[in-house]
Amino acid sequence: MTETTKDLSKIAIRDVEMGMYVVSVVNPRTQLSVKSEGFVSSAKTLEKLKKSGVKFIFIDMAKSKHASKPAEQPEPENSIEPEPAKETVDHHKRKVPLDAEMNKAVKLYNNAKDLQGKILTSITDSKEIDIAEVSQTTDAIVDSIFRNQDALSCMSRIRMKDEYLVEHSLNVAVLISIFAKHMSYDKQTIEQLALGAFLHDIGKVLIPDEVLNKPGKLTSDEYELMKGHVIKGLEVVKTMDGVPDIALSLIATHHERLDGKGYPYGLNAEDISIFDRMIAIVDSYDAMTADRVYKAGMHPIQAFKNLIKDSIHSYDNGLVEKFIQSLGLYPVGTLVKLTSGKVGLISGLNKNKPLQPIVKVFYNTRLKQNIAIEEIDLMKPKYDDQIDCCVRPEEFNLNLLNFFRQAFMN
Repeated sequence: MTETTKDLSKIAIRDVEMGMYVVSVVNPRTQLSVKSEGFVSSAKTLEKLKKSGVKFIFIDMAKSKHASKPAEQPEPENSIEPEPAKETVDHHKRKVPLDAEMNKAVKLYNNAKDLQGKILTSITDSKEIDIAEVSQTTDAIVDSIFRNQDALSCMSRIRMKDEYLVEHSLNVAVLISIFAKHMSYDKQTIEQLALGAFLHDIGKVLIPDEVLNKPGKLTSDEYELMKGHVIKGLEVVKTMDGVPDIALSLIATHHERLDGKGYPYGLNAEDISIFDRMIAIVDSYDAMTADRVYKAGMHPIQAFKNLIKDSIHSYDNGLVEKFIQSLGLYPVGTLVKLTSGKVGLISGLNKNKPLQPIVKVFYNTRLKQNIAIEEIDLMKPKYDDQIDCCVRPEEFNLNLLNFFRQAFMN
C-alpha cells in the first residue's frame, strides 16, 4: 500500500527497502505520527521498526538511496536506529557529588510540584497552560539527572500521602528519564519523554473526586469514568502548541498493555512502541510504591516482583529488567534495616554489587535511639553488615524528613 504526496510517500512497513529515507513513523491505532528521520540502513533497523509496532512510514523519495547491494553501502550519516549516547559510559556514574546536587534537586522538585498543581488548577478553570514553562521545568529535571540521578531518585522516594496526583506525574517524569538515560537515548529524546510523563495524567483532574479518590474497588461504571482520563488529558494537551509527538504518544498509551487488555485503544503488542512500553512500566511502578491516604505503598522490591510477574502478559520483560537495572534493586532513597539493626536510607548504588549499595544510617533498632549519621558502603569488607529488609518510618516512629534534611542537604 502506497500513498504519494509530492516527494513524500506513505508506505506499509512490509514494503520498506534499504536506503529509503524515513521522515516519520505512524502508529495507526492511536493516529499519532512520530518524527524519526533517517535512512533505513540495515535489516536490524527494519526489524526494530516492526517490533516497535510501526505499521506505516512516510518516505522522502527525493532523499532515498536505492541500491541493488545495500550490504555493500557505507553506513549513512543519518540512521533511524535509536541513537546511543556518543560515549560508552557508566550511567550510574555521577558527574557531581550527591550533596552538591541535592540542594538543587530539592528546589527543582518542589517547584515542579507547584507547577503541576498550577497546571491542574488551570485545567479545571479552563485557562491556558504555558507549555514553554512546562518544558523548561522538565528539561531541568533531565539536566539534574545527567548531573547526578541519585538526587531526584531520592526525592521521588520521599513523598506525601495527600499529594499523590501532583507527585505521581512528577515522579514518573523523573523515573522515565533515569530509565531512558540507562537505555542510552539522546538527551533531546529524554526531554520529550520527561515532558510526556509530566503531563500523562493531567486528565485525572477532570474525573469526579469521589471516583478519583475512592479507597475501595471501583464499580464498573466508575472504572469507565476513570478510564476516560486518558482521552480527556490527550484532548487538553492537543490544544497546546509545540508538544512533541513522543510526548503525545505517552499520554495516549500509558495504560495500554501487551495482551491487548489495556485502555483506551486496546492496542496489541505490535502496536505499542518502545517508549509507550516504557511509560507503562514506570507509571505502574510509581503507582504501586506510592503511599496514599487510604493505603501504604509497596516496597520497591515487591513492585519489581509484580512487574516481572505481569511481564507474562502486560509488560515487556526485557524492558522491565532494564528498568530495574536503572534504579537498582534498592533504589536511592529507600529506607532499609541492616542485619546489625541499624536503619538508614540508600544513598548510592554499586553497579556490580546490586545487593550491596551504600547506606546512610541514623538509627539503631536494638538501642532504640538515633545514632551518629554514618555512610556505609556494604561492598567494602570492613563493614560486616548487609541489608535485612526494607522498612517504613512509622515502624520505628522515625522522622524521615528531618533525617533527610540532616543527611543530604547542606
